[in-house]
Amino acid sequence: MSVAPGSGLPASEIPGLVLLDAVELSWLISRREVSCAEVMETYLAHIDRFNPEVNAIVSRADEAKLLDEARQRDQELDRGEHRGWMHGFPIAVKDLSDAAGLPTTKGSPVFADAIADRDDLHVRRMREAGAIVIGKTNVPEFGLGSHTFNPVFGTTRNPYDTARSAGGSSGGAAAALALRLLPVADGSDFMGSLRNPAAWNNIVSLRPSFGRIPGEGFLSSPSVIGPMGRTVRDVAMLLSTMAGPDERSPLSIEQDPELFTGTLERDFDGVRIGWIGDFDGYLPTEPGLLELCAESFAAFGEIGCEVEPVAKRLPVEQAWETFLLWRSWTVGRNHAELYDDPAARPLLKPELIFEIENYHRLRVTDISRALTGRDEWYAAVAELFDEYDFLLAPSAQVFPFDAEQRWPQQIGDRSMDTYHRWMEAVAPWTLSGHPVANLPVGCNAAGLPMGVQLIGRNHAEWSLLQLAHAYERATDWPHRFLPPLLR
Repeated sequence: MSVAPGSGLPASEIPGLVLLDAVELSWLISRREVSCAEVMETYLAHIDRFNPEVNAIVSRADEAKLLDEARQRDQELDRGEHRGWMHGFPIAVKDLSDAAGLPTTKGSPVFADAIADRDDLHVRRMREAGAIVIGKTNVPEFGLGSHTFNPVFGTTRNPYDTARSAGGSSGGAAAALALRLLPVADGSDFMGSLRNPAAWNNIVSLRPSFGRIPGEGFLSSPSVIGPMGRTVRDVAMLLSTMAGPDERSPLSIEQDPELFTGTLERDFDGVRIGWIGDFDGYLPTEPGLLELCAESFAAFGEIGCEVEPVAKRLPVEQAWETFLLWRSWTVGRNHAELYDDPAARPLLKPELIFEIENYHRLRVTDISRALTGRDEWYAAVAELFDEYDFLLAPSAQVFPFDAEQRWPQQIGDRSMDTYHRWMEAVAPWTLSGHPVANLPVGCNAAGLPMGVQLIGRNHAEWSLLQLAHAYERATDWPHRFLPPLLR
């Protein structure tokens, strides 16, 4: 009999409630077959038992207050008041987003004591759908780097091997989902922050199109909010809650988010998928990674799809240079004031200093090149969709690495020249803005998970989710391959 480390309890004694998919849990709550108070008590006890092993959830709210809020949700149901599909769900918000009454530290000592006085839009929408915010999920400092560690809360570890990284920047959210500490979770993605941790934790995520989940401003930021879950249906339902136009967001998509609550069943006979792979040898990858991703082809074939390598040569080198301009422009601009503050600058991580100093070197012509380069890359990707219905690419270039390592310095015989070059595989799809789902593909011989990016047409999240659902029915990796702590 295996025992969960530090718990003193058999790992097989996992509460049935936390093993339920989010949609199943929602159904039981709505039918009054389980109370919101029981759900909260069960999840909090499960978090107490397993969160110390991975450090996924931080800034926990007061337990008595949470239980009282859960009982209030039960009283609402007694009165016939049902807020939505998340009624009574415990939710932890990514620590880059604001949840009123809780800290938004961004993993930085600069903001260690900052308490949010309002909810970000997607957080407010989750609360309105009935969710109860129990805390935050851990992130890399300022969300930079696809490895979740920071000087405020420490390192988030991978549930499949706690000596290794959970990825990032939504690493806390992904690890929490893998260990069933949460039913669903929010994340955000600039450079794979929804995709890399989902791949490394054997779960599903969606980076939506620009404007699907409203953001601020007249310029489409490379960073977007997105849903994470253990099933495609759960991700679709969370998207239905987060999405929808907002008057304060001039670029938000004017489409009813109820679309994402519909049936995911669809015929995919004859659908063509273009395999990007490593861009014909351009991207270095860890041995065995591409081969594992390619094993997904059989499942796509089983549901009627045709997967074939993309022969067209894409200007991926130019896309990377364009991405770097956008990265420094947006990240540097958003944090330049901290750099100018003599008290704050010594507290900033080197990766943020790198981005800010690159931002200070930008000229107007660089900004122009960033805009033009993005347009040109989008046009190149759009041409691929003249030939293919979907695209497929690896979600990372390496398997989860040693959690004590800051970032991979080398892949094979190639040195990484920046702190994020090892995640270049995700950058082209951030730049184009197309919706991207991470789908699990199983694990390597060491038991480390990996995933693929399934890329859809612009604003076509629904068809992307339908294909992801069909693939999930053929594979079901999140249920078949539980973390060792839960076996």
